[in-house]
Amino acid sequence: MSISLQKNASVSLKKEGGDGLTNITLGVGWDVATGLLGGLFGGGGSIDLDASCIAFDANGRVVDTIWFQQLLSRDGSIRHSGDNLTGEGDGDDETISIDLTRLPQEIETLVFTVNSFRGQTFDKVKNAFSRVVDSRARKELARFDISETGPHTGVVLAYVKRDAGQWTFKAIGERTTARTVKDITALAAQLI
Repeated sequence: MSISLQKNASVSLKKEGGDGLTNITLGVGWDVATGLLGGLFGGGGSIDLDASCIAFDANGRVVDTIWFQQLLSRDGSIRHSGDNLTGEGDGDDETISIDLTRLPQEIETLVFTVNSFRGQTFDKVKNAFSRVVDSRARKELARFDISETGPHTGVVLAYVKRDAGQWTFKAIGERTTARTVKDITALAAQLI
């Protein structure tokens, strides 16, 4: 059974995924807001949000960044599904898959973000969510709804942190005006 997390809540992925947890996927999904505001300012019926992953070491230094301009981590343990330019369709619009068994020991924290490269704001987005899935068992472990609308263009969604060989998923939900993962990295480092 999946756990629905609120802002700043966390869950042990070992507890939810069991001892055999080896591969996880972060999924992000969204729809275009409809109605008066969405219809007037929706940008032609599509919203281009970009999911990203920033890998940090124990000292808070960036080891790698995985996003639509770099779909594979340098070591090959993290893979981005590619850029969804519209948010159309059901389910995950973009995914980031992590092979925990191949992740270098120097990486302690993976921070997941979403931002609007085009500058479209979250008041034009509805039904936005992020979720972490046990990829092998195809089981959703935790879900975090990104329901706060507003004039922000990015959100530091969550992080997965290694602690004594175990992994914890924490929902963050920190808003920002960043439009690329490079713009959001300093804030992400402060939140881990």
